[in-house]
Order: sequence, then C-alpha cells, then structure tokens
Amino acid sequence: MTPIPMEHVLIVASLLFAVGMVGLLVRRNLIVMLMSIEIMLNAAGLAFIAGGSRWGQPDGQVMFLLILTLAAAEIGVGLGLVMQIYHRYKSLDADALNQMRELPEGGEAS
Repeated sequence: MTPIPMEHVLIVASLLFAVGMVGLLVRRNLIVMLMSIEIMLNAAGLAFIAGGSRWGQPDGQVMFLLILTLAAAEIGVGLGLVMQIYHRYKSLDADALNQMRELPEGGEAS
C-alpha cells in the first residue's frame, strides 16, 4: 500500500477549509454557519494529522483531539444559543437578528 502524499492531503484540507469559509461568509442561516465552522475545524484537524504523520510525531493526533474537543464544545454552546434565538425571534437568519439591540416590549435592560 502506497502512502498518500502529504501535498494531496493538504490540498484536500485547503479545499475543505475554503468550502467552510465560503459557507460561513455567504450563508446567513445560523445552523449552516455552525456547520461551516465545523468543516473548517475538521480541515485544520486533517492538516494536523497529515503533519504529524509526515514527521512521525504524535503531536498532530494530540492537536486533532484538542480540535475535536473544541468542536464539541462549540456545537454544544452554539446549538443552545441557536435554540434560544429561534425561540425568541422565530428565525435563524443572522441578518434578521438586528432586533436583538432593541428591548422587548415592557422589558428592562438587564
């Protein structure tokens, strides 16, 4: 079995990161934005794994575990925020959330 060249892995990681960046910048749905961040984190993890494999060091795998932990925390907090935003505004459009600056009717600033 021939090993996959590092350049090919880095090209795939770059493409994944670009897809995630485009999704984050173009789409305005909060769920899609969270998924785009997840794609970008996985692309970074793939690059770390490729680097660790290339130099025969376990550092890449350790960094990937750190990225997985960070991604899980990001999704947990992000989905909680998305649920609260949807419950309050009945929309997941990031542009429609400019209403967050206004106080609710009869509400006080806390």
